[in-house]
Amino acid sequence: MELLFITLGGAILGLVARYSLSHRENHGVALVPSIGAAVAAIVWVALTWAGLKWDGGWIWVISLVVTAVVVGIVDRVIGSSRERADIARFNALRTPSAAN
Repeated sequence: MELLFITLGGAILGLVARYSLSHRENHGVALVPSIGAAVAAIVWVALTWAGLKWDGGWIWVISLVVTAVVVGIVDRVIGSSRERADIARFNALRTPSAAN
């Protein structure tokens, strides 16, 4: 049950990152929340395997902080790389040789 809660927390952190950080027009609505949910679940399971107890506070704090950091980085990286790719594609389509 706690895995479900931490996954939901990761998705919520992804939503917060999506609507509070820049570049949100450069990727899909569900991408960053999905990454947040996946990262939270993976970190939770890894910490459980490492021996942290699910009813302890540190597993919650570590999982959510790692998820927030990863989601913030991923949002910026995907957004800026997509923006660069869009500009490069636009410039390539503007050249006369691209019309042939």
